[in-house]
Amino acid sequence: MTQNSVGAEEAKARLIAGNRRYLDARQGMGDVSRARREETLRGGQQPYAIIITCSDSRVIPEAIFSAGIGELFVIRIAGNVIDDHQLGSIEYAAEHLGSRLVVVLGHTHCGAVEAALYHKPEGYIRYITDEIVKAIGGETDGYRACCRNARHSKAVIEQSLRIQAGERETGLQVVAAMYDLASGCVEFLEEQD
Repeated sequence: MTQNSVGAEEAKARLIAGNRRYLDARQGMGDVSRARREETLRGGQQPYAIIITCSDSRVIPEAIFSAGIGELFVIRIAGNVIDDHQLGSIEYAAEHLGSRLVVVLGHTHCGAVEAALYHKPEGYIRYITDEIVKAIGGETDGYRACCRNARHSKAVIEQSLRIQAGERETGLQVVAAMYDLASGCVEFLEEQD
C-alpha cells in the first residue's frame, strides 16, 4: 500500500478551500501546465482525494475544487451510483496511490435522480435508476432525493471489506457531499437529512 502524505482531514480542507477559490474565479485555477504534466509523468500520480460523481457535463470536479493534473482521482458515472467497477477503482486509488479521502459528490438537479423519481426508463438506463430508486426510498423531494442517493453510494462503498480495512489501517474516510449547480457551492453532508 502506497503511503500518501495527505491525510483525509487535510484532503477535505483542500477541497473546501479549492471550492472557495472556484466560487470567486473567472477562469480555471488548477495547475495544468506542461511542467506539471511532465512532473506527474516522471513521478506518477498521488491524488489527495478520490471523487465519485455524476457524468453530468456541468459537474467538473477539477474545476469545482480548483485542482490540477494529478490532484484528484475522478470516477464518473450517471447518478454517482456504485457497482463493482467503481469499487475496484476506489480500491486502486486508495491502496496503490495512497488517497485517504473518498468523496461521493452528488449534485442538484441530477437527471438520473429525476429519471428515477418521475419516469420509468428503459434499456440500460434502468440499471442506474433502479439503484437510485433503492437509495431514495419513498423520498419525493428532488434535493433530498439527491442527498439520499449520495449517502447511499457512500454506504455501499463503506460496505466493502477492503475499504473498511483502509479506514482502520490508514485513516481512509468516505464522505458524501452535494454540489449546487446554481451557486457552485459544495456542502459536505452530515449523516442524516
